[in-house]
Amino acid sequence: MKIVIINSGSSSIKYQLIDMPSKEVICSGMIDRIGLETSNFTYKTNKDSIEEILPIANHKIGLEKIAQLLLDETIGVIKSTQEIEAVGHRVVHGGASFSDTVMIDDEVKEKIKQLFELAPLHNPANLEGIIVAEEVFPSAKQVAVFDTAFHQTMPEVAYRYAIPNYLLTENKIRAYGFHGTSHKYVSEKAIGFLEKSSKIITIHLGNGCSITAVKDGRSIDHSMGFGPMNGLVMGTRSGDIDQSVIFYMVNTLGYQLSEVNTVLQKQSGMLGLTGHSDLRDIQANAEKGDVNCQLALDMNVYRIKKYIGSYAAVLNGIDAIIFTAGIGENSAYIRKSVCADMQFLGLELDETKNEIRSPEIREINTANSKTKILVVPTNEELEIANQVYDLILN
Repeated sequence: MKIVIINSGSSSIKYQLIDMPSKEVICSGMIDRIGLETSNFTYKTNKDSIEEILPIANHKIGLEKIAQLLLDETIGVIKSTQEIEAVGHRVVHGGASFSDTVMIDDEVKEKIKQLFELAPLHNPANLEGIIVAEEVFPSAKQVAVFDTAFHQTMPEVAYRYAIPNYLLTENKIRAYGFHGTSHKYVSEKAIGFLEKSSKIITIHLGNGCSITAVKDGRSIDHSMGFGPMNGLVMGTRSGDIDQSVIFYMVNTLGYQLSEVNTVLQKQSGMLGLTGHSDLRDIQANAEKGDVNCQLALDMNVYRIKKYIGSYAAVLNGIDAIIFTAGIGENSAYIRKSVCADMQFLGLELDETKNEIRSPEIREINTANSKTKILVVPTNEELEIANQVYDLILN
């Protein structure tokens, strides 16, 4: 069974064509920096590899380019869209409507649309991917896998807010959690690597960032909440902020609520602090002496450390911390900075191991470190393929 996986992030699209159940990756690639003039586009098969820098204005244009190459007469990997039996879509917010993987129909699409306000950087891109895929692969089953599903195991003390009860019972206002597909995949990989169910902290660092406390394979707490906006400092999102700031912006500074939403979702985080949303640019400028970029890096690291400390308390100790996703897997600087001065939690980084890049799961701690420090490359696409395949078979 050939399954196309579309993983639309806030500023990226990762995609794979996977044969199931063999799990053979026939084609893979990604587009990042969507919306910039210097978007990176990659397309890789067993025979061909393409890397381009070109302007990709939005997710629709990116998805159309991916489909074009899949069907290309020279370097394409399918001759007809009829070969694709299913398309699996990552959808960020499932709200109270979705706690499991589902077949997509008009009702599902409408519910995803209703959740735009809760995930404005993601759900619109996710729905765009579904609509384009329905046009390109009209005979394929369309399946949605929700980021929020993995966090359904959070206990009530973790997912509830201290607000009037009716807002939960009637309006479903609670913490849902995000990046669940990634956190699930890397925590399971780590448990297999460690050969025991463990107390693990998974740290997903990309343009969007989140951190999860995982006990015996189950999410028990998570940094994001009702929407994918709070918690860690992100590419364009503020992360945690005092609610009083919102009232001050509206009541004293004269902002409209829609303007506040735009500021906190799209103009804050690393972009608001530095003028850049991509960590690679920020690190490069910090190395040249840019004090704003260096401060932004320090703030990013500080926030991660705060969450590690709190989740160590929730878990009553930790066996391992995991770095994953684009920044977590590739930024030796961020990993080193996060692990610095954390001896009280048993973290001791091996700086030589930390500099090594590898597509495999690996330890970057010293032999004497009481707590394992792991880099686990995430594979949300494979996790989505597994869930799509299981749904279709059953």
